[in-house]
Amino acid sequence: VRRAEGGEGGQHGIEGRTSPLLPLLLCVAQSVWSGDGSGGGGGGTMIPELEKSTVRIRHPERVQQIISSLRDGGASKLQIVTDFDMTLTRFAHNGKRIPTCHTIIDNNKLISEECSKKLKDLVNIYYPIEIDASRSIEEKLPLMIEWWTQTHGLLVQQGIRKDQLAEIVHESGVVLREGYQTFFDDLLKSKIPVFIFSAGVGDILEEIIRQVNVYYQNVTVVSNFMDFDENGCLRGFKGELIHIYNKGEGVLRNTDYFQQLSGYTNVILLGDSLGDLDMACGVQNMENILKIGFLNHTVDQFLDKYLASFDIVLVKDETLEVANGILRHILQRGPATPGGES
Repeated sequence: VRRAEGGEGGQHGIEGRTSPLLPLLLCVAQSVWSGDGSGGGGGGTMIPELEKSTVRIRHPERVQQIISSLRDGGASKLQIVTDFDMTLTRFAHNGKRIPTCHTIIDNNKLISEECSKKLKDLVNIYYPIEIDASRSIEEKLPLMIEWWTQTHGLLVQQGIRKDQLAEIVHESGVVLREGYQTFFDDLLKSKIPVFIFSAGVGDILEEIIRQVNVYYQNVTVVSNFMDFDENGCLRGFKGELIHIYNKGEGVLRNTDYFQQLSGYTNVILLGDSLGDLDMACGVQNMENILKIGFLNHTVDQFLDKYLASFDIVLVKDETLEVANGILRHILQRGPATPGGES
């Protein structure tokens, strides 16, 4: 655990502006989230970001009730639990896939050509399994362990040096979602804890948010951290392996963190995988949780499952606009400009 040191669902989904359910969502947004007394009072703020064409919601009334409760609780009861790769970072930018914390390491300054080929071979074997909608999580779990274990084993053989990480992150082309600065700044101003739970490489993750100047004191990172020897060379990874489908177990190993936040009983969860749904299971005395899922690819295969699991699904949305709009509403930071711009 690291903390900053300072510093297609058919009629069930809302299909943006073309959906027959859109008038219902707008009615909810305008009448219930407009500060008429049912949303926590104060201000005439609605959430225009929920009108975006990327938004899908199966149960608008339920979402309205959760957001209303989150607003009633305010900042003093709220915490954020979020994934990192393809959740806080973009899935693609300018037509090109954005690297993850693991693929950033696939750099010829760190690893050999042979190692790079082996890593790509593993991706070609296991990534299709990870995103296979026909397989259960139980079936995928041991295969994900194989993938992560083999990947980490290959990296350890390369003698990667700690002092090389900043440079390769800088050169990687990794991009956080549009609106990330507002997201992190507003959470810091309101003293809302942020728990980033990643199956990636923690050292790379920390370097990314450090380089974009959002590794604030309210941010805690749990991930797979490298273990370096006295000469700064990689010799292994610390603690138990965290992969995409054992985050629930990982949370339970971090119950001390959540016990310290026992008063923060409301949660906004952000993730891009069904495996992210368990990231908040360690929260003490949880009252309300809003689950926002980024569906970045294979929409036809996964939309129905995401709608059944996440309260709000964002389809190929490379921004944090919806999360920021909801936070603005909860924190009552004044009226938003009509039409979705803030």
